[in-house]
Amino acid sequence: MKRPPRRWLLWGALLLLVVLLLGVLVFLAAEYEESRDQEALERDAAALAGDIRSGLVRNVQTLQALHSVAPTAASWQDPAAELLEQHRELVRLEWRDAGLRLLAERDSSYVSDLYGQMARTQALPDVRQACESAQRVSGPSFSPSYFWPMSSGLGMELMEMCLPVVRAGAAEGYLVATYALPGLLSELTNKALLRNRGLAFTEVDGTRLALHSTVSGSRSLQVASALLDLPGHTLMLRLESPRRVVGLFPNVLTAVVGALSLALLAVLVLLGRDMRRRQRAETEVAEALAFRKAMENSLVTGLRARDMNGRVTYVNPAFCQMVGFSASELIGSGLPAPWWPPELVNEYQQRQAVRLAGQVLPREGYESVFQRKDGTRFPVLIIEAPLIDAQGTQTGFMSAILDLSEQRRVEELNRASQERLQATARLATVGEMASLLSHELNQPLAAIASYASGSLNLLDDADAPPDLLRQAMQRVSEQAERAGRVIKSVADFVRRREQVREAVAPADLLEAILPLLGLQAKKLGIRVETRIAPGCPAVLCDRTMVEQVLLNLARNGMQAMPEGDPPLASGLRSIQIHIAPRRAQSADGEPLRKSWVEFAVTDHGKGLSDEVREKLFTPFFTTKAEGMGLGLSLCRTVIEQHGGALTFEPAQPRGTVFRFTLPGV
Repeated sequence: MKRPPRRWLLWGALLLLVVLLLGVLVFLAAEYEESRDQEALERDAAALAGDIRSGLVRNVQTLQALHSVAPTAASWQDPAAELLEQHRELVRLEWRDAGLRLLAERDSSYVSDLYGQMARTQALPDVRQACESAQRVSGPSFSPSYFWPMSSGLGMELMEMCLPVVRAGAAEGYLVATYALPGLLSELTNKALLRNRGLAFTEVDGTRLALHSTVSGSRSLQVASALLDLPGHTLMLRLESPRRVVGLFPNVLTAVVGALSLALLAVLVLLGRDMRRRQRAETEVAEALAFRKAMENSLVTGLRARDMNGRVTYVNPAFCQMVGFSASELIGSGLPAPWWPPELVNEYQQRQAVRLAGQVLPREGYESVFQRKDGTRFPVLIIEAPLIDAQGTQTGFMSAILDLSEQRRVEELNRASQERLQATARLATVGEMASLLSHELNQPLAAIASYASGSLNLLDDADAPPDLLRQAMQRVSEQAERAGRVIKSVADFVRRREQVREAVAPADLLEAILPLLGLQAKKLGIRVETRIAPGCPAVLCDRTMVEQVLLNLARNGMQAMPEGDPPLASGLRSIQIHIAPRRAQSADGEPLRKSWVEFAVTDHGKGLSDEVREKLFTPFFTTKAEGMGLGLSLCRTVIEQHGGALTFEPAQPRGTVFRFTLPGV
């Protein structure tokens, strides 16, 4: 078996020696603490005995004064009652003559029915013994204590005190005072010394005579006794106190010495462990710094830190690659920054001054334009926040910079794609309207041909009145104008214009599409109802595209009501277009300041099935044989580009309501 190293044996022996010394120290300290507590308990017992002795002496003086103020038995009663009220340790006062015959008596009101079980005469031997002793010493004398039973089944330890009464040098009998030993303990002792302690009168052999308080619990006790030496009798006062629980360290000094002893052994172990911890902590810090550096270097977002004076204190590789400058060229540079375009230097310096003045920075960031080292410009999004050190002091600003060049390119491609889609949908809508327009144009053209033929006949008839010919030509002109209005409405709608959002009154939007709606409504026997709420504001929109949305929704509603369904007599064969302002609300229910205008197009067709609702806005989905499935998809795209929303819901008693919102002016 391998033997342990010698140094470990030495350390073990030293540790055992320290433990033994510490055990001896604890034992001696515990003994010292116990002896000190015992001495303090004995001093308190002697003090309590002295308090009782002093109280009895004061009572003797008070009783001697009683016969000075009450010389007769009749006048003696009231002062005696008052004295009993003031001294609860007294239960009875008697005035007896020289032959111990009773002249006057008074019982304490605090002890009821004291002599209900036994007559007072049973205690006369103790009274006689005390008075004989008092006569011999010419002063107060006490009898031995005795147990006096009471009618309640309990009893009380009593003691007689006899005091000779002398007036003008002549003896006038005896004053007998009966003391209750529990009353002496409760009334003549210092209450502060009895907190959490037990106090009792005992015989010399330890028999308990009267009890005032006990120690709760079953812990070990410390006991101190003191003699109460009275003229004619001696009592033993017993004071009990719970023994202090001796812990591992009885007092602070022992604890300190023990802690220092153990610390002496542990210091070398702690020192070695601390060295290992320091090495491990340094390794972890180095790894954390390397990880943070690698993370910052791998970011595609540019990071830049500046102090309170605007000087650059840190940049990551992504920012250097973004602006085309190296880190050494940027760190330490101040204002104006080398990536600022020359023509925007003044504007940027004013903006920077506002930030350095302590203004609140926008959490969503702000857009700006940077210039690369080669002079090219590119848009960026800057998100800036205060840079706070470990003491809570702002030392500068930390910025995250995003290059928006690719995002802007994608947005431009998306915008062009949307424009092509809108143009395609506009042409598809015109194709669907071609058959309707051909029918409506046939009516004015047929009328023109008829009136022209009639005019030729009137020219051949020499007797025809000129007014009739003029009236026929006027009808030709009216029908030609009607055909021209129809064609112009379609041309204005289909013609591609530059998308410029402008403030347009809702009434103007309706006025632009009503001529086209009227053609189809007249053919299908549908009534077009429009209503604009009073005070409805203008909307900011691309007028042509919103007109197309309204026209598509209204035409879809008409197509949902084929001829005879619903019947004309029901009063439901109508398309309703209602426009009203609406106040939008935030997520917490508070109204927003921005106003909105709601457009509602209601038809009374058969409604939408569950399958159609799920695919309603899907491109190229249609329920019409001649449709392309782009109308509603385009409508929702147009409304969402304006910041609104397109929704639908069932109408009452039948049909569907399409609603969309546009921002108000």
